[in-house]
Amino acid sequence: MRNQTTLVRGELPETLFEKRGGVATVTINRPQAHNSYSAATLVELAEAVRRAGRDDSVVAVVVTGAGDRAFCTGGDVKEYERDYVRRPRDYWQYMTLFRDWIESLLRCPKPVVARLNGMAVGGGNETQLACDLTVMGSHAWLGQVGTRVGSVACGGATQWLPLAVGDKRARQMLLLNERIPAPQALDWGLVNEVAPTVRRGDEWLAEPTPEEVERAHRREDGYAIDLAPLDRAVEVLAGRLHDAFPECLRYTKAQTNFWKELVWGMTMPHAQEWLALHFACREPWEGMTAFAEKRPVDFAALRRRWAEDRSPETPWGAPVGRCAACGAQGLPAEFAHCGACGAPLAGPAAAREARP
Repeated sequence: MRNQTTLVRGELPETLFEKRGGVATVTINRPQAHNSYSAATLVELAEAVRRAGRDDSVVAVVVTGAGDRAFCTGGDVKEYERDYVRRPRDYWQYMTLFRDWIESLLRCPKPVVARLNGMAVGGGNETQLACDLTVMGSHAWLGQVGTRVGSVACGGATQWLPLAVGDKRARQMLLLNERIPAPQALDWGLVNEVAPTVRRGDEWLAEPTPEEVERAHRREDGYAIDLAPLDRAVEVLAGRLHDAFPECLRYTKAQTNFWKELVWGMTMPHAQEWLALHFACREPWEGMTAFAEKRPVDFAALRRRWAEDRSPETPWGAPVGRCAACGAQGLPAEFAHCGACGAPLAGPAAAREARP
């Protein structure tokens, strides 16, 4: 059992920190939530990476997730639905924490290696894009989900995917939200290496099918997930960084970061503002609520609102209604009764006509 220390004490710390043999390992410790990060997790993660960066005995930093299901699935959508749909202004503060996490990876003075122990989705893929090198288990996959949950993947994906895989492939990932399996991720240049992590008995499967991966997760028919080859591959890669001059490594990373830093600095402040404002709209409300309620998103209903000009940005129509009984103003156009006094309103059509 390897010795581990945690940055935050508690029954279930959200981040684990370990240092061994010149390698600092930072682990997202939320397997019960597919290693999605909460606001608290982001604070812990950024501090863990900065801690490793300040330590002159650390040669490289490894970022990974707990378990074998997920590396990271981005932000905790349940937290989004619970907190930020209700208080969109707080999402701006949340994005400050997210930027701090991503920038801690980007600007860490040590090389950062992503160990993909499972799926890297949304902000999880953006996290591995922020890292310098990536080793991926053959059972893992990459993907973006923004356009299907009411958000935009502008926390690194819209900026860096075109640099990593080219314009058309980036658009394919961002617009269609397709899963990118390990062999395709390696072929596209999204990762540096793929390690076999699925076996059936003593046989290792180089390119397991999704069905075989699921059997391995359930440990059926002799299938199993085994992360030992992934650990060896990460250990070898990190070990190779020992035989390089530390100052040269640091400056090489700074120089290679030029294009990533340029597009990040040009777009991220705007993205933070837009995402915070967007959280007051209907799209994230529908996307996050559907996820929390474990139901399909009603894309058809939302598109009907667009086609019928029924204020698709808002849940219940534009705030243009007025109540003749009590004088309340700014009522949603589709309300049939006043939300203040309960009196019947003239109707949605009349409310729409009241627009200035």
